[in-house]
Amino acid sequence: MKLKTIEKYEAVVLEIKGNVMGGDDTKKFNELLHKLIDENKKNVVVDLSGVQFMNSSGLGMLIGGLTTMKKADGYFKLAGITEKIESLLIITKLITIFETYEDVEAAIKSFSKKK
Repeated sequence: MKLKTIEKYEAVVLEIKGNVMGGDDTKKFNELLHKLIDENKKNVVVDLSGVQFMNSSGLGMLIGGLTTMKKADGYFKLAGITEKIESLLIITKLITIFETYEDVEAAIKSFSKKK
């Protein structure tokens, strides 16, 4: 899994590429979220458009990210989910707990609507 951080307007975009399998990637992801919280950057968009495969540990990583941001009074939104990832979220019923957007721009725009 490759992880890239991009600050855009009032949000931080976490661009994930490759296979999301948990393990060391989960630790890196959680450390990054806590760093963002410490910097008071609490509007997070996870761009999944470059993800080819995600296992249950990868789903756990996303759930952990959502929980971490909610506890910090932040936001954690998913963007660019592929058909494979969307079907995984539907089958596991996790689609109901995540805010999902077609693309990063739509997710970023949603932050200005919450004010």
